[in-house]
Amino acid sequence: MRAADTATREPGHDFIRDIVQDDLASGRHKTVVTRFPPEPNGYLHIGHAKSICLNFGIAREFGGRCHLRFDDTNPTKEEQEYIDAIERDVRWLGFDWGKHLYHASDYFETLYGWAEHLIKAGKAYVDDQSQEEMRANRGTLIEPGRNSPFRDRSVKANLDLFRRMRAGEFPNGARVLRAKIDMGSGNINMRDPVLYRILHASHPRTGDKWCVYPSYDFAHGQSDAIEHITHSICTLEFEDHRPLYDWFIENLPVPSRPRQYEFARLNMTYTVLSKRVLTLLVRDGHVSGWDDPRMPTIAGLRRRGVPPAAIRDFVRRVGVAKANSTVDYGMFEFSVREALNRTARRRMAVLRPLKVVIENYPEGQVEELEAVNNPEDESAGTREIRFSRELWIERDDFMENPPKKFFRLSPQKEVRLRYAYFLTCREAIKNAAGEVVELRCTYDPATRGGNAPPDGRKVQATLHWVSAADAVDAEVRLYDQLFAKPDPDAANFAADLNPNSLEVLAGCKLEPALVAGNSSDPVQFERQGYFCPDRDSTPGRPVFNRTVGLRDTWAKVSAR
Repeated sequence: MRAADTATREPGHDFIRDIVQDDLASGRHKTVVTRFPPEPNGYLHIGHAKSICLNFGIAREFGGRCHLRFDDTNPTKEEQEYIDAIERDVRWLGFDWGKHLYHASDYFETLYGWAEHLIKAGKAYVDDQSQEEMRANRGTLIEPGRNSPFRDRSVKANLDLFRRMRAGEFPNGARVLRAKIDMGSGNINMRDPVLYRILHASHPRTGDKWCVYPSYDFAHGQSDAIEHITHSICTLEFEDHRPLYDWFIENLPVPSRPRQYEFARLNMTYTVLSKRVLTLLVRDGHVSGWDDPRMPTIAGLRRRGVPPAAIRDFVRRVGVAKANSTVDYGMFEFSVREALNRTARRRMAVLRPLKVVIENYPEGQVEELEAVNNPEDESAGTREIRFSRELWIERDDFMENPPKKFFRLSPQKEVRLRYAYFLTCREAIKNAAGEVVELRCTYDPATRGGNAPPDGRKVQATLHWVSAADAVDAEVRLYDQLFAKPDPDAANFAADLNPNSLEVLAGCKLEPALVAGNSSDPVQFERQGYFCPDRDSTPGRPVFNRTVGLRDTWAKVSAR
């Protein structure tokens, strides 16, 4: 189903917050402790932002704390780049873990000791089966699994083999340590899950100290217990893992007993939030990197100019539910526009320029006109823009033979120039190919500031413009959705990529205020959309990315 009705949901009212509130009121917990536990094997995406806002938000609302913990149990996929990016993204979203930064690798020695505890209790064994044999014996959703032929090894033999695994005596994949639970369980996760595997790989934090690494399931819950997490909040795909989470807690000498709660993950139209797919997009060169502005990564959204307040507002609007749903991408854009409309300063930029010469305007004359910086914020004040005989207007704002309802500029048609004057087109100059390359126009001096003339005549269109004498040349990148279908196929994602997701415009004309001071703040190009400077900008060559256009269909939906 679509989450089209969530825009009116009140913030702070969801089933997880109700659980937390009841636990505190009943005395089950004196302080709430949550955690955000990413695996450092890629960049965070907007789905992670939902979890970040939930975990840190609950801790903030109830006077508790939220830990940032890296579940770094697979050194073959983890890199320091990802660790640094995750910390940067969480801070950028507006959250801080203070002194509570942890890693699952901090607990490797403790986890190893608890694995031996299970062996000694007869609840874990070393299995020599190959991955293929284990998979074949695991069973299916309708057929039980079969016991490993190594399941009944003695405690002494299992301890010896496990310690030799740690010592590095065996190659990758030769043996694993498994929990001894129930191969006939209806929950496949309970069919003797793997606790440790042999992996001769250097870890970003522990180096070459270990050659056996705990599985995610074994490390995750126990790390929660070590940190005295009260509410282990995760997405619905871990619901079937909860019995295993609880089994470990019940069978190990852990210092606390956290509980796991699941909520619906975020899904959006025209978007894929699979880390596997995002990795392939980067690896196979479909995008320029993890922070490509078309990517749903937090880094990509930041580079595109999306403010963190917009992401927090979007997450609030989506809410926290128990059932999966798909959110319309327009709802996200609505939150972005809402945030930027309040804060972004207005500027004029011509993306596809067409030259205008005002024949009755004195040559060499330049005048200063007053322009509003943000009509939504009086404190933003005004700025001076320069007007002269030669201007640039948007090529799409002129038609030589317009249809009936075309209200912009055409021969003998009058329009208003924003903040300036009424303008009438007298002649269109063409090149040898018959293309219009210049407009010859006249202006009405009695309409300074764009005000109506004394005779009271009206115009139906107001155009933006840039003075040719002062215009700054720039590159503008128009980003659109990365996928062409509302429900892209994650298994065959390349076939659903939008071939028009990026259009690069060179020779755009900007008013000088857009590059003054080298500000990185998002701005609104009047009549165009919201844009922000890109890091590729250099002195004399500014580059701007389109964050979102001005069109807003979601506002109509949310107003119903």
